[in-house]
Amino acid sequence: MASSIAKALMAPIWLLQLATGAKSFLDNPLIGSRWLNAHGLHLARVRLADAMCRWRRRRLARKVRPEWREAFERDGFVAIPDIVPPDQFAALRDAVLGYCGPAREIQQGDAITRRLAVDPDMLQAIPALRRLLQREDIAALFHYVAGYRIEPLHYIQTIVSKVGGNEPDPQETLHADSFHSSMKAWLFFNAVGVENGPFTYVPGSHRFTPERLAWERDRSLKDPQAIDRLSARGSPRVDSRDLAAMRLPEPRAIAVPANTLVVADTVGFHARGPSLVPGERVELWSYARRNPFLPWLGGDPSSLPGIAERRIPAIWALNDRFAKWVGPPWPKAGVRSPVDHP
Repeated sequence: MASSIAKALMAPIWLLQLATGAKSFLDNPLIGSRWLNAHGLHLARVRLADAMCRWRRRRLARKVRPEWREAFERDGFVAIPDIVPPDQFAALRDAVLGYCGPAREIQQGDAITRRLAVDPDMLQAIPALRRLLQREDIAALFHYVAGYRIEPLHYIQTIVSKVGGNEPDPQETLHADSFHSSMKAWLFFNAVGVENGPFTYVPGSHRFTPERLAWERDRSLKDPQAIDRLSARGSPRVDSRDLAAMRLPEPRAIAVPANTLVVADTVGFHARGPSLVPGERVELWSYARRNPFLPWLGGDPSSLPGIAERRIPAIWALNDRFAKWVGPPWPKAGVRSPVDHP
């Protein structure tokens, strides 16, 4: 009886979530309904989100450098060397690596990830970082890949590899973040070789070809209780057989020198490559995702100056306060620099 009442109360929320980026086949019985998906629900959401994103990108394209736009359209990512003028990069890198602030840290598999928020304190302490994030060409690229004129969340992120651990690192399995486009970017302050777990991407996998759409339909019909939990929650994992079924090439490990900016659409299949040697790398990590069904380009209050740079501390505080409902927050790691050893 109680279960039936709870389902009746949740039904309007589940229905409304269909018009958002909600993606979990486990948490929403409509999204996870085999009957609805057999009749086209998941595929309709995928097609509509893709069409809306392509429509918005056409309106954002003119401000993006043609060579960046062409590389992105071809591959789903763009790698830009020497994004910071080389004579300025060392000073920026030293300022970032020497900065101390409130940090969060988590271990997944044999890797530790530490994040410091790019917040007002950091931007005041490192004016060169503020100037970088205000560059019109970089902002235009971020907006184009995200499909919206919104301000990403920015972190200074450190990856420490080969620290021990018995659990597999979920970041090392090829996956898509969701059923719709979103933007992630990495400005690497260290060189990343093939042995250091480089960002890895399946070129062209950001496009919803007939083969990708057929694969999306097939996965929507699987019992979410019978597949891995991250896939069931809407971040599908793929293997070589899936790539072959979608006629996609082998994943490409993107080894880069320091001072390279990589921007990618994470609806494409990507992963952090396996680290073969112990190491530590530091990067500016940026992230933007929004409701995929909105027709307008901007209108995001959280992107306004004075608000945008304060979002991460606010998100952390809310996650700490409401962990019971939103899940465990990233543990606090005290005041750290990006290169403090765990």
